[in-house]
Amino acid sequence: MDTTIDPAVMTAAVAAAIRAPSMHNAQPWRFRLAADHLDVYVDPDRQLPASDPHGWAVRVACGAAVYNARLALAVAEQPARVRLRPDPAQPLLIARLIPERHRPASPHEVRLHAAITERHSNRRPFRSETVPAEIRQRLVLAARDEGGWLELLIGRMPLAGVAEVVRAAQSVLERDPAYRHEMAAWSQRDSAYEGIPPDARGPHPEPWDLLALRDFGGPERAAGRDFESDPLVAVLGTVADTPNDQINAGQALQAVLLAATADGIATSMLSQAIEVPAAREQLRRSLGRSGTPQMVLRIGYGEPGYPTPRRPLADVIDS
Repeated sequence: MDTTIDPAVMTAAVAAAIRAPSMHNAQPWRFRLAADHLDVYVDPDRQLPASDPHGWAVRVACGAAVYNARLALAVAEQPARVRLRPDPAQPLLIARLIPERHRPASPHEVRLHAAITERHSNRRPFRSETVPAEIRQRLVLAARDEGGWLELLIGRMPLAGVAEVVRAAQSVLERDPAYRHEMAAWSQRDSAYEGIPPDARGPHPEPWDLLALRDFGGPERAAGRDFESDPLVAVLGTVADTPNDQINAGQALQAVLLAATADGIATSMLSQAIEVPAAREQLRRSLGRSGTPQMVLRIGYGEPGYPTPRRPLADVIDS
């Protein structure tokens, strides 16, 4: 079996990979191309020390990048097997994608791949339309297919409970001057390729909002106006919480986000309850299920938006 990958296909896989989400659009990844595999590395210079001191968000982001690269290789009829952290001597090496036998892409792979360039975090208020049951089920299955789980919060009480956990976590984070400085730095960058640009920041949050959203310096809202009245919120998780589980959480997260995008559904992420250990444990208990929460998601019908910028490929590919 030919185990080489066309360099153009490899480069296209990296172009897809960098469209993955990352905390504050820090883009904490690097790539190394070989004739017979593609390696995904953590970029330690882009780990956020205040928000992500232990590297959880970096591993989730790199896992999402791996998922995008898998899809790009699949639609090039060059599917790849993924080995997570294959070399103990290289702790920054997150994953190695190794080509397998050529085969045509499935319609599902083609559909999700087409959504990569459209997916973005929508921090604006969502409309009141209910997400149909069949779409909700597709999102649940998308997480399950990647070894994760997605808990959709149905009813006011579960939603209120998770919203309170997110709010408490946001309060803890905001008391940390280093956190506030870090968030401001990534939302006020001069670079055209990274951070949160003005049109992606969403409106200024208010104390009465049900969900505590981050304040990226967005526009003020009309006084007393609710952000959303009845949002669909979900928690994505994994069975355990090892580094490999966190990488797999990123793959499951991206599968869910792309499935939503393909169905015309907007999403954004609320990771505050994961960043604060006590809040994460409270979130786990509130769900009443085994496993580890890895992300809180807001899901619904939003106004059109635009993907945030990414660094040029030359900046992320190592020779």
